Amino acid sequence: MSTNTGASAEVTAGVRDDAAGAGAGAGAARLQKLFEGHRLTPTQRRIAHCMVRRAADAPFLSSVELAELAGVSQPSVTRFAVALGFDGYPALRRHLREVAPAERGEGGDAYNEYQQAVQSEIDNLRHLASLLADPAPVVRAGRLLAESRPLPVLGLRAASAQAGGFAYFARKVHPDVRLLDEGGTMLADRVDAAVRAGATALLCFALPRHPREVVEGLEYARSAGLTVVTVADSAFAPVARHSDLLLPAAVGTGLAFDTACAPMLLGRVLLEAMCDALPDAQARLEEFDAKAAARSLFVE
Repeated sequence: MSTNTGASAEVTAGVRDDAAGAGAGAGAARLQKLFEGHRLTPTQRRIAHCMVRRAADAPFLSSVELAELAGVSQPSVTRFAVALGFDGYPALRRHLREVAPAERGEGGDAYNEYQQAVQSEIDNLRHLASLLADPAPVVRAGRLLAESRPLPVLGLRAASAQAGGFAYFARKVHPDVRLLDEGGTMLADRVDAAVRAGATALLCFALPRHPREVVEGLEYARSAGLTVVTVADSAFAPVARHSDLLLPAAVGTGLAFDTACAPMLLGRVLLEAMCDALPDAQARLEEFDAKAAARSLFVE
């Protein structure tokens, strides 16, 4: 997990977080050290994130392959290598092969594309589990969310499902949860209304492709005095510099549409941390269960 304390800190912390849980282990750690100390542009951070997530394959990728995986141009990959102090990408790749001769995972070709998508999500969950070895950022986030009355929860487009799911369960233990699921000028109005009502923090779910409205909305929320807690697909996400506390959870990219099991699970972990910080959470849950039983709300 990482807090946002400036551009260089964001890059270093983000790479460290990604490296901590990457499946390649030592290879990811070596990439982390390679990237530390360099001030990277947003596009270069995206390339760095992609390489850490695919540490085992990085020494074998061509500049074109890396560009496609990172969603950037091939010249951007070349400029990235130069920014790290190499003459070009071939020199960077040669360095990676010499320092960390990674081997591609065996048996990967035995999976079909659907199984590969599932395996990718399993890797993302393992990555998340390793990040949660340090629970302090989640505990801090849970306390911030619990103390905010009301609690606005923002999620647009691809992230609307995660925001909606969090808000649905959070309302069972938190006295005032406000789902912000529409952008435009209405978003600023609803942020203002939450601040007037006493809100001190905002929770945002931000997933690719990142809508401009979310970035602008977070910038506005912070200018209004809210502490922004963000669940994003990466510490390199565009929302990072507009977040006070960013909690990364990777998305799967193996299918036509991204999969977001890790961000959803991290949302549930945040709910647990928020419950721990709410002294009356258990009483509220028991009250809900009693009313649900009296109304025969659920079919058992």
